[in-house]
Amino acid sequence: MMSKKRSNPHRGSSLDEFLEKEGLLEEASAKAVKKALAWQLAKAMKEQRVTKATLARRMNTSRAQLDRPLDPENQSVTPKTLDRAAEILGMRLKIDLVDA
Repeated sequence: MMSKKRSNPHRGSSLDEFLEKEGLLEEASAKAVKKALAWQLAKAMKEQRVTKATLARRMNTSRAQLDRPLDPENQSVTPKTLDRAAEILGMRLKIDLVDA
């Protein structure tokens, strides 16, 4: 006995295609980038044994202000802030624009 195949409109499509169709791709991409950057900063701080207080002092800012780039959910951080934190940790921020 043959079973009926169920028709799935998303079968074979990519996650990006699904998110774009649902109008969520831009937001999901921005959140993913921010989470990756926050993770990389936290990892570099841990590897270099740099505390939040130390990094904040080196950036001439408060620990509360430093929480923004380190919080993966906080989207209100400027590239300038990320660049400054990266520079102090011996890294550099790289942002690319690519064709859609």
